[in-house]
Amino acid sequence: MARERGLPWLVIGLGSNLLVRDGGFPGLVIRMGKGLDKFEMKGATAIVGAGMPTPILARRTAEAGFSGVERFIGIPGTVGGGIYMNAGCHGAEFAEITTEVTVMDSKGKTRTIPRKQISYKYRGSNLGEVIVLEAKLGLGEESPAKLKELQAKLFRWRKAGTPFDQPCAGSTFKNPGGNKTAGMLIDEVGLKGFRMGGAQVSTQHCNYFINTGNATSADVLKLIDHVRKTVAKKTGIELELEIKVVGV
Repeated sequence: MARERGLPWLVIGLGSNLLVRDGGFPGLVIRMGKGLDKFEMKGATAIVGAGMPTPILARRTAEAGFSGVERFIGIPGTVGGGIYMNAGCHGAEFAEITTEVTVMDSKGKTRTIPRKQISYKYRGSNLGEVIVLEAKLGLGEESPAKLKELQAKLFRWRKAGTPFDQPCAGSTFKNPGGNKTAGMLIDEVGLKGFRMGGAQVSTQHCNYFINTGNATSADVLKLIDHVRKTVAKKTGIELELEIKVVGV
């Protein structure tokens, strides 16, 4: 429909890695959710719809005694978005378990891409202008009790170490490599708690920029720009955005 009308289109899952500019998105937004949240186990292979929330997948596979997704308990997005951007946390990422991805292109044609044809990098892939519909994930086997214990530990860490229940777009910058994370660098240059309008660098984790109640996207973008310039000036490291900025 969007193609016939010459409209730009955007696919979102849970919107957890997204900052929409204050003018909104001038086109069609396609929301992946119920109806595309299939979950099926065939042996140790999980067949998962793109609309499945990642934390639910992490819990279901752990309860069934399969390992590989349990560390994703704290990723607040969908499987489709996670596979497209190679989401990860706690030392694990989707690239490690993805074996096959079914996608639809802008003309409405679907095809299945084997893992060997997908080039993954840190928080990115070469999937291009497609919509992820479904994926196959290759998992291992582990005792449900052990997986549940690990998830409880990771969840406690996430709750204590990140602004878990505050509005934000997730990790703002990609970690630059080396022995310092983006959060550490922002803290080191003295920007913990720094505010611009209603947007603030979290005092819990400096790579999360939270909405204190009345932040606009413009506030967040100004804060991103200020933090990036300050870190570059004081450390010589150029931080690269992890969140995706869309709209006008």
